[in-house]
Amino acid sequence: MTEVVTPEQMDAGWFTQRLVENGYPGETVRTVRRRQIGTGQIGACFRFELELESGDSAAPRSFVGKFPSDDPVSRATGVQLRNYYREVEFYRRLAGRLSISIPRCYYLAIEGEGPEFVLLLEDMAPAEQGDQLGGCPVDVARAAVMELVGLQAPSWCDESLKQYDWLYTDAEPELNTQMLYAQLLPGFLDRYGERLAGDEQAIIAAVAESPNCPLFSPDRLPFCLEHVDYRLDNMLIDAGQTPPKVTVVDWQSLRLGPPMNDVAYFLGAGLLPEDRRGAEDSIVRDYHAALIAAGVRGYEWDRCWTDYRKGSFSGFGVTVIASMIVQQTERGDDMFTVMARRHARHALDLGATEFLS
Repeated sequence: MTEVVTPEQMDAGWFTQRLVENGYPGETVRTVRRRQIGTGQIGACFRFELELESGDSAAPRSFVGKFPSDDPVSRATGVQLRNYYREVEFYRRLAGRLSISIPRCYYLAIEGEGPEFVLLLEDMAPAEQGDQLGGCPVDVARAAVMELVGLQAPSWCDESLKQYDWLYTDAEPELNTQMLYAQLLPGFLDRYGERLAGDEQAIIAAVAESPNCPLFSPDRLPFCLEHVDYRLDNMLIDAGQTPPKVTVVDWQSLRLGPPMNDVAYFLGAGLLPEDRRGAEDSIVRDYHAALIAAGVRGYEWDRCWTDYRKGSFSGFGVTVIASMIVQQTERGDDMFTVMARRHARHALDLGATEFLS
């Protein structure tokens, strides 16, 4: 049984044991240096750099550790929404059956359902965290969407996944999401409304009044694993490769859901609107072709594109709800403003208001 440890407890002896357990017998860690990295809202990440006794060893010399946030509000949210438990269980139960690019997990532990937990992950340097505020080039967006095939095709309509209640099958009725959205919307508009255009405010508000919105009444089929927060801040990007290499992190919101939610969520928020308008049709067509090549059957292009348009609402829930239940920060306010504007503009550009009636 693994035990939860804090960053301060992860000393040279602790890392020596981890290397031995993971296929590097006889290795000895001489020193460990750590520093905090990332911009997580729910969790805190540290990079650990090791000095080994053996200078020519093939053993990894750096890792990334993930821990709960120090903020009491964020910690409580992580437990209430089962974020910590879900991410640990993802690496424990599901990661090995997928082909999407994710870091290797070297150690995991959690006390109950948190907040105390630890994940020790592969350091993907020189890859760098994406920038949600700045957006990304079209080639990075294409690579990120194509990675989704490795998440979705292996889990496509897999009924066995419903054994895991932490994947939000029938355990979290959509009605709860709608009620929470409606309750938090006034505070959201009070905080961010002045930064939004009039039509952007209007569609964000209209979602709360629409029980038929795909955000609250998603199609039950097809379903697959849905990352839910598939955006640049949760990606490590190696732009030195061609095409760019995208590795996906932050699996604490994982659930079963419509496949096009992640696609639309990423393109809506990750690309500047002017770039997205010119690239999204081509990217979604390439993604659809890759799904079919990976063995998915019965999912025609017209259905895919309609589901993509419906998926443009997937970012509304994360933006409105998450912004109001985590610790407020200056960067967080900027990020949620950008997300609100881009997701709203995405739905408007696609004429997705027809799905609200």
